[in-house]
Amino acid sequence: MRSAIFNKLSFVSLFLVIVLLPLFCLPFINIPLEISKGLLLVVGLASSIIFWAIARFFDGRMIFPKSVLLLSGFGLVLSFLLSALFSVNSQVSLFGTLLDIGSFWFIFSAFALMFMSSVVFRTPKQAKIVLFGTILSSVLVLIFQGVHLFFPTITSLGILANKTSNILGSWNALGLFAGFSGLMFLLVIEFFPISKIEKIFLEIFILLSILLIASVNFLLVWILLGISSLIIFVYKASLAFQKDIDKNEEEEKKHFPLISFIIVMISLVFFLNPSIPTPKLMSIGSIIPNYLKISNVEVSPPFLTTMSITKEVLIKHPVFGIGPNRFAEAWSMYKPSWINTTQFWDVPFNSSSGLLPTLLSTTGYINIFAWLVFFILFLIIGVKSVFSSIKNKVNWEMMAFFVLSLYLFISSFFYSIGVVLFLLSFAFTGVFVGLTTSSKNEEILISFLNDHRKSFFSILILILIVIASITISFKYIERFISVSYFNKALTASTIPLAEDSINKALELYVNDLYLRTYAQVYLTKLDSLVKKRESLSDPEKESLQAILDQVINSMQLAIKYDSKNYLNFQTLGSVYQRLALFGVKDTYNKAIEAYKIAETLNPNNPGIKLGIASASFALGKVKDAKDYANLALSLKPNYIDALVTLSQIAKSDGNNIDAISYGERAVSISPTDTELIKYVNSLKNRTNTPILIPTPTPSGTPKKP
Repeated sequence: MRSAIFNKLSFVSLFLVIVLLPLFCLPFINIPLEISKGLLLVVGLASSIIFWAIARFFDGRMIFPKSVLLLSGFGLVLSFLLSALFSVNSQVSLFGTLLDIGSFWFIFSAFALMFMSSVVFRTPKQAKIVLFGTILSSVLVLIFQGVHLFFPTITSLGILANKTSNILGSWNALGLFAGFSGLMFLLVIEFFPISKIEKIFLEIFILLSILLIASVNFLLVWILLGISSLIIFVYKASLAFQKDIDKNEEEEKKHFPLISFIIVMISLVFFLNPSIPTPKLMSIGSIIPNYLKISNVEVSPPFLTTMSITKEVLIKHPVFGIGPNRFAEAWSMYKPSWINTTQFWDVPFNSSSGLLPTLLSTTGYINIFAWLVFFILFLIIGVKSVFSSIKNKVNWEMMAFFVLSLYLFISSFFYSIGVVLFLLSFAFTGVFVGLTTSSKNEEILISFLNDHRKSFFSILILILIVIASITISFKYIERFISVSYFNKALTASTIPLAEDSINKALELYVNDLYLRTYAQVYLTKLDSLVKKRESLSDPEKESLQAILDQVINSMQLAIKYDSKNYLNFQTLGSVYQRLALFGVKDTYNKAIEAYKIAETLNPNNPGIKLGIASASFALGKVKDAKDYANLALSLKPNYIDALVTLSQIAKSDGNNIDAISYGERAVSISPTDTELIKYVNSLKNRTNTPILIPTPTPSGTPKKP
């Protein structure tokens, strides 16, 4: 009796995690969506594990699926763990800033979700409850996001900034979720026995999901939904035209899959129509976004560029890679130079064009092999189970969970789908495994109350599982609370408030992002004290040196936390340059030293080279300054700051002709910059050169003077 109660509590906890993942958010609290969903995952999953373990104390037995797919999933987690442990910065790879999606702990959580789903949801009835619960949550998400498109202010919840903001993450992720929902509704309509009212209800929401997909207009969604619907249509149509002796079966087979056919045709139209409107023809895909005035641009490294970065990582670190959750470092080290011609030249991308390529790019051949084994087994077992379900016309839940998992895994290869969809792919895979193994009686039963030796070790393991679940939940909640203090520090209106908030955040969790912010807060405080000068009180004068020590110490701790993040060294260099302005001696040399380490970690970044140039120029090393400024300009020919620096160097040498030339090149790039124009004019006034201000053409390209 007591075990049944705790089994139900475990079921409800895990059910709520899966069903609420798309919906869950913390409104009117300045917490990123993915972090809040991580809170739901950790607390809900831990609760389910604890209740399940307590139930085992009472009934004295454990039932586990006997599945090679689960075993391969465990191998996947093990490969991530080894890669993280062999990483130079293992703490970054193990956990990240806060359960980062590429970290070992996130992958471990996803596997734990899959494993518990296979253990808890083992019968078609339980799987159907999960499926229909997910349908209900999907319906609520579609309704909310549909309303949000027309009333973004009213439905902002204090966390959604504009129309394209949503509770799934990115705008394209919402489109993929709408496709996932539409496919789920279609599977239920075509394969599950439901009433006419339920069918009409699902058809309405298929229409809503299609409208939402059209609003997003992400080509990948149309491809996946169209192909999935085509396969369903072909199967159902083949049954419709097949004759059978049995009357009941014949009536069922004569049902023509009209909904599937309509979805295929709609997907085909959006796929074939140009995605970019021409002057003569407006794209069908652009009609709804134009009507709703939706503008959305998502930028990520192209797939081929990701593969070239992966190749470089594998050459130098073939077995374990550089470690999970370190794509930004790989990007900084091996990014192509052409990126400097774009506006994203100084963006440290944390992910590539797809989530799976991101995970594979930094974890070596052992992890690539583990993923291949997992997906090959998933496809083999899934296809066999689907054909078995079709042949026997039973357990349609098994087929539905496999198809929906496959949709999500394919999506994750071509796009960085985010936390919700990636976790749902593992959860649905777990339900599929549970159904497959229970239907074939392929389960492992461990009874331990009748044997005192088994009982001792089994109870000990269960207690350790409970303790670990509570500990992990507590540590995550601590770090979760630190995020709120960190956000308060970023948005603080006064220095004391920012100082207090960042200190509280660091008390709960120390990482390089918080430490860099800590340094900036205290630099601002130092700046405010220096501006007072003569009006400084004695305690304030005494605190100046302490503040200097705190700033430097915080950056040294940031470097100790992650010695491969170029941002830590670049920030340290800029900190030393700021301190030089406050009159601190011998800081320019230290700034150059920090910048040069950052340069080794991000060799194609022109901003770092310009930092070396400016620090060298301040030291009077004119030749070094000129060389590094030219290097920056060679990497980024339209780099205005580099041109201005070269102009100032030429001016200091008394070469006003070159100074004016560099200045005019800068003005030609940014012809509306009034400060830049004043600077060039001041140079020309000194040489009595006529003042020529370039006039931009209608296209935005400046004319030559």
